[in-house]
Amino acid sequence: MTIPTSSIEQVIPGQGSMAQPEAGKPAKAKRQRFRFIANRKAMIGLIIMSVYLVLAVVGPWIAPYDPSARGNQLVQPPSADHWMGTTHLGQDVFSQLLTGTRSVIFVGFFAGIVATVLSVIIGVTAGYVGGKTDDVLSALSNVFLVIPALPLIIIITSTLENAEDWLIALVIGLTSWSWNARVLRAQTLSLRRRDFVEASRASGERTWRVIGFELLPNLTAVIASGFVGTVIFAVLSEITLAFIGVTSATTWNWGTILFWAQGQQALAQEAWWWFVPAGLAIAILGTALSLINFGIDEFVSPRLRSAGKTKIKTNSGRTVRMRIGFTPVLSNSAEPHTHAKPTPVLRKEEVTS
Repeated sequence: MTIPTSSIEQVIPGQGSMAQPEAGKPAKAKRQRFRFIANRKAMIGLIIMSVYLVLAVVGPWIAPYDPSARGNQLVQPPSADHWMGTTHLGQDVFSQLLTGTRSVIFVGFFAGIVATVLSVIIGVTAGYVGGKTDDVLSALSNVFLVIPALPLIIIITSTLENAEDWLIALVIGLTSWSWNARVLRAQTLSLRRRDFVEASRASGERTWRVIGFELLPNLTAVIASGFVGTVIFAVLSEITLAFIGVTSATTWNWGTILFWAQGQQALAQEAWWWFVPAGLAIAILGTALSLINFGIDEFVSPRLRSAGKTKIKTNSGRTVRMRIGFTPVLSNSAEPHTHAKPTPVLRKEEVTS
């Protein structure tokens, strides 16, 4: 018995004996290699962060004045000579801001690198090796997790007369790795029993190779997110230490500017130019790092990446608009179908009445 092609087409579209690929249907879109950079939040954060990095390198060289040099124009508002005004000693606020950028960026990134390296080594090792090693490293993480970082930094920097930036960054990094280590341990425990890890073990791969080539690539987003969070914490910690006068008042950073502005009653003198630029610099830097962190989260999680979108692009290149009460069913046909709310069925008694 021969079944006509038209009958097959009615049941299973596109499966007839003479079925041909749909005309005009483009090939499957290629993966976006730079999907993270294409994210709008991540792009804005990276651009702002790049500006800060450039200022950290060339800031002391392009500063128009010596940040510690005194002048005759005391507490003057912004002008052509001093773009961000002057302090009570005639010092140029703009030069202080440019010079202090290097210290803030250095402490933030150095502390972030130290904390990230420690968290990766301890967290991944504890999660992958397990056993007594896991117990010891987990206990170590718990101890450092409850250590108050800021008071410890205050004690150390107060003991030393001239605590340099690298020492402050080192102390911050050594006391802020435990939380990221716990997160990486939990992620490693969920990955160690996956098929690709078991296959690497069965093929005789060494432990360091399994960790380096199988586990770490799948933990890259978590590591990057932890690094960004540590940088934010380190920047705020250094500025806090300078603002309360723990660190040297002659080493310029944004916290030092706020320290002198608060000590000389800049707000009472209505000298807004003395503290507003430093506050904006801190806020913009924190916003840039937060945007990068949000971009990393959206890059990792498809749910966050598609959250709030009302339009979906199908494989055929068509755009389907999401509407309340309608669920789009994406098929191989050129026109997308939608299922509306079901129509109520009237009973026989209701029809006769």
